[in-house]
Amino acid sequence: MSVTPAVEAVDLVKHFGDNRAVDGVSFVVPTGSVLGLLGPNGAGKTTLVRMLTTLSVPTSGTGRVAGYDIREQPNEVRRSMGLTGQAATVDEILTGRENLRLIGSLYGLARSYVREATEDLLTRFDLVEAADRPAKSYSGGMRRRLDLAVSLLAAPPILFLDEPTTGLDPQSRSGLWEVLRELVREGTTLVLTTQYLEEADHLADEIVVVDKGRVIAAGTPTQLKDQAGQASVVVTLTHAVDLDEAAGLMRAHSPEVHVERGSRRLTAQAGGLGDMTRIAAVFERSGIELDDLGLARPSLDDVFLHLTGHRAESDATPDPTDEGVVQ
Repeated sequence: MSVTPAVEAVDLVKHFGDNRAVDGVSFVVPTGSVLGLLGPNGAGKTTLVRMLTTLSVPTSGTGRVAGYDIREQPNEVRRSMGLTGQAATVDEILTGRENLRLIGSLYGLARSYVREATEDLLTRFDLVEAADRPAKSYSGGMRRRLDLAVSLLAAPPILFLDEPTTGLDPQSRSGLWEVLRELVREGTTLVLTTQYLEEADHLADEIVVVDKGRVIAAGTPTQLKDQAGQASVVVTLTHAVDLDEAAGLMRAHSPEVHVERGSRRLTAQAGGLGDMTRIAAVFERSGIELDDLGLARPSLDDVFLHLTGHRAESDATPDPTDEGVVQ
């Protein structure tokens, strides 16, 4: 028995004049998972989200959200999803509590449900103490949390997040990540656009790497990292005097061993956990004391550089939809 994916993009194309902002993008997001759309500014991520959430009409191709076609069934799509854009959309004059109740009334939700859900969301997003203050007095992190709370008021099974942590300090970003993990544990499907490699690595089950409107790679974070080169076994010795003997032991399992004498560290290419386990066993039998032993994979930053020749944060042509163009 087949299960309908939460989100599908089917050969989506979007033109803005001569600019081909999205060029034949396809992917599938299983229910209850997190897809990370990773790419620099101007890669086409926001345009993709706007098409999938019915805010922009594709030039060609289509998509499905909760099984509903974005072209043929836009109202059903909107009832099945929530959206948090790059900029917080809350009313700054209203308080946090008033913002939630206003959106509840616009959704046509029962007042009793809205009252209960409002208090639950204010608690979940750590906004209870600020609930009766105008939103204009909120910090950037608080506004993002309120914006996310508003998008969850109708309990959508699918949530689109367009660079939700842009501009947040590291502590606020980490806190928001934990909220998102909790939503996924409860069954929400997330489609997350980001230019933060660390964010995609922490949150996404699958990553689609987009550059200049095209998908250039897709897979799990581990699969993508493997494309940038082999993993390495990193060994830190307790005593520097054992470095040469330790290097000899490691070369029996890897022809390339790099020795850092100042830090008592040795690095050897490895195929994965199996090689690390074998090297660990060799050192256990040798009697050489270790401070640390671990497996280091290439970072997603290495992956993006390997795939595109530039960093994910590199300057690029602005996404037309970032400037308010809706077509």
